[in-house]
Amino acid sequence: MNSYKITGPTCISFSGGRTSAYMLYKVLEAHNMSLPNEAKIIFCNTGKEENATLNFINQCSKEWNVEITWLEFAVLNNEKISKVVNYETASRNGEPFEAVIDWFKPALPNGRARYCSSQMKTRTMHRHLKSLGWEDWDSFIGIRADEPRRVAKFRANPHPENKHETVCMPLVPANVSSKDVGYFWANKTFDLGLPNMNGKTMHGNCDLCMLKPKSQILSLIQEKPERALWWIKQEEQAATRCHGDGKFFAIDRPSYAQMYKYSAEQTDMFESDEEGISCFCGD
Repeated sequence: MNSYKITGPTCISFSGGRTSAYMLYKVLEAHNMSLPNEAKIIFCNTGKEENATLNFINQCSKEWNVEITWLEFAVLNNEKISKVVNYETASRNGEPFEAVIDWFKPALPNGRARYCSSQMKTRTMHRHLKSLGWEDWDSFIGIRADEPRRVAKFRANPHPENKHETVCMPLVPANVSSKDVGYFWANKTFDLGLPNMNGKTMHGNCDLCMLKPKSQILSLIQEKPERALWWIKQEEQAATRCHGDGKFFAIDRPSYAQMYKYSAEQTDMFESDEEGISCFCGD
């Protein structure tokens, strides 16, 4: 059975990474490069993605002649909404992320309370699909066969946020690995304009996401120090409205202001082999 075949209402969750784009291509290929009417491709923008990610999503849409719905978390009249945007109008300065922090303040999201991903990605997507009249649907997500912990998590609970949604991982029965994804893009005429390091895109998703390894965050700050400024601002603002752990994105590492300072002074603060924490944001 072809795991990329769509058999009913299906949301193709596109994170903007190479793996989810590979999955999208294989779905299109399984349907003669034409998306079935009962399927929708959705990208949820946080405003903290690299510009290269947004460019890549736009190019996939143009190259493969498919419509990708761009959504953002927003608040209107004191109600959470899923705002429809596009490549030109999409936020690029963290506006959706700030909106979700403002909604859930005083505490910032962290590794134990990841309301950022849940609200800006999953529930923003669900809210939009329900507004279209969808009642029960499958969600295709780009988890590969070489990610056993993530595979096990969704196999144990294929309805993690909503009983109406069933999470499907078409790359897993197809036995797709990061090497397969890398080979695919090496042979295409366009690619995501971010470095591929052993199958991982360290610049991907939110630029300095607190779930990334500490050494990776420091490296990204050293590469482009201004990346840290938005994160520093959020922690400084949180410190004025709450106490304790809630004023930090992570409590097991220095603040973003401290890492910004350290980045100019040293390069080996943290263990370089630390693993990041998996998140719905995906690759």
